[in-house]
Amino acid sequence: MKNQIKPEGYLFTKRYTNYIFILLFLLYMFDYVDRLVITSLFPFLKVDWNLSDTQCGMLVSAVYWSIVLFTFPVSIMVDRWSRNKTIGMMAVLWSIATGMGAFSKTFRQLFTARTFIGVGEAGYAPGGSAMMSALYPQEKRAWMMGLWNASIPLGSAIGVAVGGLIAAHWGWRSALGIVAVPGMIIAILFFFVKDYKTIGLEKTDPNWVKLAERKKVRMSVGDMLKEFLAKPSLIFTYFGMAGVVFTTTSLLTWLPTYFHRVQGVLEKNAGVKASAVMLFAIIGAPLGGYITDRWRKKQIKARLLVPALTSLLSAALMFLAFSIFDGQIQYLLLLSMGISITAFIAATAAVTQDVVHAGLRAMSYAIAVVIQNLLGASLGPIVMGAISDATNIQTAFTFLPIALIFASAMFFAGSFYYEKDLRKVEKVTLEVGE
Repeated sequence: MKNQIKPEGYLFTKRYTNYIFILLFLLYMFDYVDRLVITSLFPFLKVDWNLSDTQCGMLVSAVYWSIVLFTFPVSIMVDRWSRNKTIGMMAVLWSIATGMGAFSKTFRQLFTARTFIGVGEAGYAPGGSAMMSALYPQEKRAWMMGLWNASIPLGSAIGVAVGGLIAAHWGWRSALGIVAVPGMIIAILFFFVKDYKTIGLEKTDPNWVKLAERKKVRMSVGDMLKEFLAKPSLIFTYFGMAGVVFTTTSLLTWLPTYFHRVQGVLEKNAGVKASAVMLFAIIGAPLGGYITDRWRKKQIKARLLVPALTSLLSAALMFLAFSIFDGQIQYLLLLSMGISITAFIAATAAVTQDVVHAGLRAMSYAIAVVIQNLLGASLGPIVMGAISDATNIQTAFTFLPIALIFASAMFFAGSFYYEKDLRKVEKVTLEVGE
């Protein structure tokens, strides 16, 4: 590795960069395997414990509530202490919590275990985003973010499909125990990867006359707050992400139930059928990143115009699927939506890193995580469950396109401010840590 040439704009050699990327990809994948394996276990839990749909939704939302509570303190550890160690610690914790769910005897115990999964997963998205931003230059950031985020639908699909199959043969407890093991192994490996040096929270003194010397001063609390509150493109992006995540989490949670109840698909097959929709999302995340980076060369606003367009397209496809068509046409529409609905993530994740000080990147994504989980992921499963309890699961799904239309409007509004916000960012050079 020492003899390899480090590409221009990269922190490490290409081989080592790829190694870290693979570990980050696998960790994100097992993050979502552990997070969403529970959804395919709903029919089994309802039989064993007589749970309502609202209670089932709470088992998903519990993870997101914990993420909301713990993301900020963990992101401070990421930015101010260590990326690799924080990520490793969090991954170990969520893997242990997943395995502990297999020993639950009551709904309350399983809910508690799910809560600790969220505690562990609170640090991964901010930490992983900061690492990804350091690994690749800005012109490739959306594309690589897209490839990295393709692990989300892949992990979701594996969790939903494998969970139902394991539960059908060996019981739902075995499903939780088995999926906890791989994440633990990858987490231990991540403790030993190289990190970049923690970046000082400094800015160029605006009152310094000798501009060539670029005198640095420590950022005040007000300066740090301005990094987030004085960037309209960032604020619109945060709320747009919440709208899409509300929709995707609702789909991930309730689509197997929809296929089982509305179409009469067996429990063990409903998860597999739903996972195929999620699997198509693997195409959407990197494709969205690729299109964004290509278009951005001509139109700087592409970082937010692509999410605006793909979210609007997803709303149309979802409306047609759940309100107009059924059968094979419906399923084809859902598969197509699986591609378009995740195309937003690469560009928006890049925006959260582009327009803030490099020493606050994990915090920036932490804010995104809090908003999208508080208003999106934690609300989606419960709102859908409550509507389903009051009416039926078919009616619940007809409301989802509204959230995507809201998201599209947020991204489009943010696009008018992105270029101006980008010019405000302090230029910082990253260095390899010891």
